[in-house]
Amino acid sequence: MAATDDRTGKRPNSVWLTERPPLKRKAEQPAALDLDKIVGATVRLLDADGLSKFSMRRLAAELGVTAMSVYWYVDTKDDLLELAVDAVVGEMTLPDPSDSGADWRDQLRTLAVGYRDMLLGHPWAARLLGEFLNIGPRATAFAHATQRVMRRSGLSADRMSGALASLFHFVYGFSTIRATHEARCRAVGMSLDDYFEQVVAALTDRPEFAGLLEPATRADHLRQGHSAVDMLNRDFAFALDLQIAGIEAMRDRPSGAPPGA
Repeated sequence: MAATDDRTGKRPNSVWLTERPPLKRKAEQPAALDLDKIVGATVRLLDADGLSKFSMRRLAAELGVTAMSVYWYVDTKDDLLELAVDAVVGEMTLPDPSDSGADWRDQLRTLAVGYRDMLLGHPWAARLLGEFLNIGPRATAFAHATQRVMRRSGLSADRMSGALASLFHFVYGFSTIRATHEARCRAVGMSLDDYFEQVVAALTDRPEFAGLLEPATRADHLRQGHSAVDMLNRDFAFALDLQIAGIEAMRDRPSGAPPGA
């Protein structure tokens, strides 16, 4: 059943909930143009320039067609963006559902790392994932995969949605902040390593900031020749382990038990 807006009774706007009549090619339509090619070009432009610079006119120029040729395949720009975000979600590798001997923890890590890599590889997707329903076939396949894996954890059904939200909201936040830092560095022609070195240098001799550097030994980590990306990957891996350990701990705690029980 399609989702509806309780206040108006209308279905929320989504390309996946809109029925379009079958295409009937006109003589003036470019013969080599199709929806897959349009979506692929959209993803390339978004990767290169971001959401703020994307337009249907720029897309048409990239494809060497008129803007009206693109609208022959999609009704709106938002429809196209929904198709694009579902396309990049499809880049993630999903666990084999028939592999009954696989460790659910390893499968959950694979899903989380894949989600992180998708968000880092396509920074524009984070905003769209927060704006659209994400009920395309690839997003739905990903959601089913996460639920299958979480069911194998032994967590009770009433806790599964909260566990999945905790895990993937963590990945979303971690990846979005990192992608934003990387984008700002690129905009000024600076590497992430250069940025962290400048931050460490600026804070090292400031006693009020000493506590920010010491617990994670970030300054020493960088001075030992490790890259900023190495440091971020290490932090992500440990934080992910904490998430999974938390799922295990809550699985073994009776429902309604007080903290620390």
